[in-house]
Amino acid sequence: QVQLVESGGGLVQAGGSLRLSCAASGRTFSRYAMGWFRQAPGKEREFVAAISWSGGSTYYPDSVKGRFTISRDNAKNTVYLQMNSLKPEDTAVYYCAAALLEFTVVHGTGDYWGQGTQVTVSS
Repeated sequence: QVQLVESGGGLVQAGGSLRLSCAASGRTFSRYAMGWFRQAPGKEREFVAAISWSGGSTYYPDSVKGRFTISRDNAKNTVYLQMNSLKPEDTAVYYCAAALLEFTVVHGTGDYWGQGTQVTVSS
């Protein structure tokens, strides 16, 4: 069982930056691939980023590539999402997810989910 708690969301102006954190419970965090997803009102959940258990591989959709960076610190049981050059269309609730298989998060789902953190980008 893995429990995930996101933090770091907030209100930022377009062009600004935020760093989200996702703290995981349990001693097996390093076994899990991690992902970030987002969901805006009235829209489907969207894949934002994923990282392998070692941190050696990362994945992004074109919509955030070059602006967002996912990273992890296995010693701190934490995964991060650095978001730069934010746009109003990045406004959403951001969720982190964990999965034993890298394939799972890269393809849009997870075994465990956090409760989400709101990111609002004003124009």
